[in-house]
Amino acid sequence: MRPVVVTRAEGSEGPLSRELRGLGLTVLSWPAVNIARADCSALEAALSQVHTFGWIVFASRHAVAAVLERLPAPPEGVRIGAVGQATAQVLRQRGWPVHLLPEEANAAALIAAFAAQWSPQQSGVRVLYPASSRALPTIATGLRQLGASVTQVEAYRTQAAPLDIEECRAWIARGGVGAVTFASPSAVSELAHALGEADFQRLLADAAAVAIGRSTAAEVNARGHSAVVADSATLHDLAITTFRLLQTRA
Repeated sequence: MRPVVVTRAEGSEGPLSRELRGLGLTVLSWPAVNIARADCSALEAALSQVHTFGWIVFASRHAVAAVLERLPAPPEGVRIGAVGQATAQVLRQRGWPVHLLPEEANAAALIAAFAAQWSPQQSGVRVLYPASSRALPTIATGLRQLGASVTQVEAYRTQAAPLDIEECRAWIARGGVGAVTFASPSAVSELAHALGEADFQRLLADAAAVAIGRSTAAEVNARGHSAVVADSATLHDLAITTFRLLQTRA
């Protein structure tokens, strides 16, 4: 089977790369984005009055890391919502409870889960949302529509990663890639930007796109290609879905 591109900035020994190689696949590391520290003054100001919030909502393990670096113990009386099992797992490993975890790992599912248990008495409840510098408005907007008062603060920065463009284009030119894995919408947009539209289109015209979740797949779809969505939003299932897809295309 042809090699699989990993667009996560995890290095050749990262978790997704290990999963794929464990299935007998060859991995190409094309990091599209990386995570950097942010100016967390707004986050620190919010955490200094954390007991005034009714909820903290986490959409990624990077947001969890930023908060727990400054607030090791869970604040008493504050409920915790999480998107995705990986995010919830990091919280639980550090002794934090998770009060709301939708079955699907996406922002829309989180809003639906909130709506299912929301009551008029909760109108005005304060929600702290530590997020990426590139966070989509889905969570904050959805919670505000329910009546919550949302404080969204930057907890980490998502930015373009250095990429060996010439090597990538050489693989694309010879049609050598079997599949491209995407673990975030930012990875899709940054890879497209780095390669240029023509080479990005050529890549996905020949290789299968595999997305970790629906929001990531939607970014691929918006660029004119369909993406197969992993059975669940975990790196393990992203690898398994990729392997099965390549088996069918072999």
